[in-house]
Amino acid sequence: MALAFAVLDRTHSATDLGIVLAAKLIASITVTFVGGVVADRVSRRLVMIVADLVRLVSQGIIGVLLISGHATLVEIVVSQVVLGAATSFFWPASSGLVQAVSGEYAQEANALRVMASSGSGLLGPAIGAALVVGIGAPWAMLCDGASYLLSALLLAGVSVSALVAFERNRQQSSFLAEMRAGLREVTSRRWLSTEIVYMCLGNVLAASVPVLAPLICRQHYGGAAAYASLSVVFAVGMLVGGATMLGFKPRHPLRAGVLAYTPAMLPGVALGLHLPIYVVDVLQFVSGVGMTMSNTFLWTAMQEQIPAEAMSRVSSFEYGGSLSVMPIGYALAGPLAVALGPGPALIAMCGAAVLLNPLVLLVRDVRNLTRVGA
Repeated sequence: MALAFAVLDRTHSATDLGIVLAAKLIASITVTFVGGVVADRVSRRLVMIVADLVRLVSQGIIGVLLISGHATLVEIVVSQVVLGAATSFFWPASSGLVQAVSGEYAQEANALRVMASSGSGLLGPAIGAALVVGIGAPWAMLCDGASYLLSALLLAGVSVSALVAFERNRQQSSFLAEMRAGLREVTSRRWLSTEIVYMCLGNVLAASVPVLAPLICRQHYGGAAAYASLSVVFAVGMLVGGATMLGFKPRHPLRAGVLAYTPAMLPGVALGLHLPIYVVDVLQFVSGVGMTMSNTFLWTAMQEQIPAEAMSRVSSFEYGGSLSVMPIGYALAGPLAVALGPGPALIAMCGAAVLLNPLVLLVRDVRNLTRVGA
């Protein structure tokens, strides 16, 4: 929120904001595979701390430049490229660190991660809006930078004794060899490669929602309030889904995840049909629950099945692969809306996602993967 208003206040151009956001996304996609290899070669906690400190510096410098009135569009773009790249080091390392410290409680740890994320999804926009209105977008950028410092300090206090023996004994080869080895870990597991391919296709279709839903909300539901309600109820659904995952451990987790996620794109269909907003919100709540369950089951399966020394690389392929295709969906949604209209276009893309989801269960390895200890 602070970034959006900082760019618009500075250049008054939505195109410039799009350039900034695209630059960050491209940097994230480009760097994520490198981040996974690095996290598997050195201390994952150290990688996360350094990534946080880099993001602190990036946001801090651009905040100071914005406050002084000297920030240019190029400098803002560079800051967000650095931010996106550092984030792509952070998340693969995070998956490996959670695997190491959670042990047999991997599902509970992943559920708590989702609950924390969804909780911040409820509070973050309100805090961001209050800061932008109260002290201005540039100062809000500095506050965002300070949050990365807090993250680094918290990570510095984490006990990582579970990693000590692994980091002392692991064997390293060339960078490219380790990247290829990580890819083999993915391709040798049909259930994982299938899930990644499915997520790529699903994300292309799901990218229609952030493009077309705001337009439909403005035309048929009164504007921003209706669109904001979708974010709120989705976050509440994620909280409920995370709480459910603390105790629900099915024998076949991926099967349960696919079934839980199947209705996740129905809110888009309901928006396209212009159903009452309370119906859309109910479906959006169900979507939040289902997405949380699906992601938690997948992350837990990865942490149970993937060797510790390859976890960050495998996570980078899962994260980067699913992220890299979203610009395709963004690019398709607009022309399809012009050709069919926003409502029919959203129905077509979200409906296709709903129909696509159960097909994953045709793959036996996805359907029959058994939870460790079941």
